[in-house]
Amino acid sequence: MAKKQLVVIGLLGSVLDRRGRGEQRWERWRPSVALHRHEDLLIDRFEMIHEQSWARLADSIRKDIGEISPETEVRLHPVELEDPWDFEEVYGALHQFTRSYPFDTEKEDYLVHITTGTHVIQICLFLLTEARYIPGRLIQTSPPKGGNRSGSGDYSLVDLDLSRYDGIAARFKQETRDDIAKLKSGIETRNEEFNRLIEQIEKVSIRSHEPILLMGPTGAGKSQLAKRIFEIKKERQYLSGQFVEVNCATLRGDTAMATLFGHTKGAFTGATEARAGLLRQADSGVLFLDEIGEIGLDEQAMLLRAIEEKRFLPLGSDTEVESDFQLICGTNRDLHESAAEGNFREDLLSRIDLWTYRLPGLADRVEDIEPNLDYELNRYMLRNNLYVQFSAEAREEFLRFATSKQAKWSANFRDLIGAVTRMATLAPGGRITEEVVQAETESLRKKWSTDGRPPKGQTLTVSLPRELMDQLDDFDRVQLEFVLTICRECRSLSEAGRRLYAVSRSKRKTPNDADRLRKYLARFGLSWEEVVAD
Repeated sequence: MAKKQLVVIGLLGSVLDRRGRGEQRWERWRPSVALHRHEDLLIDRFEMIHEQSWARLADSIRKDIGEISPETEVRLHPVELEDPWDFEEVYGALHQFTRSYPFDTEKEDYLVHITTGTHVIQICLFLLTEARYIPGRLIQTSPPKGGNRSGSGDYSLVDLDLSRYDGIAARFKQETRDDIAKLKSGIETRNEEFNRLIEQIEKVSIRSHEPILLMGPTGAGKSQLAKRIFEIKKERQYLSGQFVEVNCATLRGDTAMATLFGHTKGAFTGATEARAGLLRQADSGVLFLDEIGEIGLDEQAMLLRAIEEKRFLPLGSDTEVESDFQLICGTNRDLHESAAEGNFREDLLSRIDLWTYRLPGLADRVEDIEPNLDYELNRYMLRNNLYVQFSAEAREEFLRFATSKQAKWSANFRDLIGAVTRMATLAPGGRITEEVVQAETESLRKKWSTDGRPPKGQTLTVSLPRELMDQLDDFDRVQLEFVLTICRECRSLSEAGRRLYAVSRSKRKTPNDADRLRKYLARFGLSWEEVVAD
C-alpha cells in the first residue's frame, strides 16, 4: 500500500507570520514557515487560508516555504473576513471552506495548524476538526527555547479521538462517579433500579437546563436530591445563582402569588414594602417547588409563562421582570390524574414532564436500608459531636426488623432518621443495645398500625357532628367509617373511588368513580376536601 501524503491546513498569521523584513525575516520565528523546518515532519502539501487583504504576505510566505522545503506544494485560499473576531462570520467562512474541500482520507492524512490567527479562528478550527468536518488531527507549534529565534521550535499533535487517551477517559469516568456519589449523598446504594435512575439523573443534570420532575412518596428524598443536582451544576459552573426551595403546600391565596412572583408595595393588605419573590431570587440558579400539585391554577398559569419566556408580572405591578432559573418540581401526587380532574393545568404538566423520575419508597429499597442506617448514624454523631455505635447483636436485630415485611416505612427516610435519632439519644454510654432496639421497633409497629389516622371507632367522631351521628343506622355507620378510612389512605378522589368501586366499575361502560364517591359523601353532608383535611 502506498504511503499516504501529509497535508496541513493552516491560516496565515497576519502578526506572527509577518515578523521581519528582508533578510531579517529569517532571524524571526514565523509559525507557518517554521512548521516546514522539522525534519521529522515531511509535509507534502500546505493549504494556507488567508484574508484577501493579506494576499501579498501570503504569496511571500509561500515563496519562503518553497526555499526551505521545495518538495512541499503550497496552495493559497483567499477568504473574505471583514471581522476576524466575529465568531459567526469566521465559522461560516471556514465551514464553507471545509464543505468545498476535496478530502481524500484513503490517500491523505490531515493536520490542522491552530497556532496562527485570532483566538476566534483557532476555536473555529478546533470545532470543525472535532465535528469531523476536517477529518484530521490538530498540530500546535511553539517558538524555540533560549535565544535561537530562527529555529524550528517545537510542535505537538492532538488527536481529538478521546477514546485513545486512557488518562482523559479515566478522568471523565471518575468525574461521573463523583457526581453519582454526590447525588446519593455518598451512600453506597445497592438497589439496581435506584442506581440506574441516579445514573440518568446525573447525565441530565449536566446536559440539560430543562425542568425536572421528581415524583415519589413523602420522605423519599426528593428535596435532598434536588439540592444535590444544584450542587453538581454549581460545581461545573453551569449556574451562578442560588438554590431556592419552597413547599407549595404552605402557600395559600394572595400569599402564594406574592411569595412566588413578588409584589409591589401596597399590592394587598399588609404589603408594606415590595418583595422580589422566589422566582427572582432563583435567577441563574435552581428553583425547587416541592409539592407543586398544591399550587392554584392562577399560579400555575403564571409559572408556565415564567418557564417558557423567563418573564412574569409581580403582584400589583404593570412592569414585567425577568428571571432565568432551572425548575425542579417535587410531588407525591399523580399529576396526570390531577390534570384529568381539572386541578392541574395540562399545558404546565407537559412543560415540566420532560425529565420525570419516580423515586421509590424505602420499603421498595430494602437493600439500601443498611447503608442508609450507617449514613444517618454518622450524621447524628457529627451533629451532636458524640460517638454512638450499635452492639453487633442490636444492629443485626434492627436490620432484621427493618428489612422485614413488618416494616412499613410509611414516612420513608423520615421514619428511619427518627428511629436512628431516638436510638442514638437513648443509647446508654453511647452504645445502642438490644433493649433500645426492641423498644424502638415496638414504637414503630404501633405508629404504623395507626399511621396517623384516628383509632378505629373514632373516624366518624372526627368527621361528623354529634347530632348527625345519632341519626345513623349501625349499617350506615360501619360503611361510612370504612369509606372515610379508605379516603384518608388515598391521595386523590379518583384513587379512593377506584379502590372502593373496584368490582362494580368493571361492569360499567363509562365508570366515573370520583363522581360516585363525591355523591356518596354528599349524602352525609361531607366533601372530599373536608374528609382529607380532618
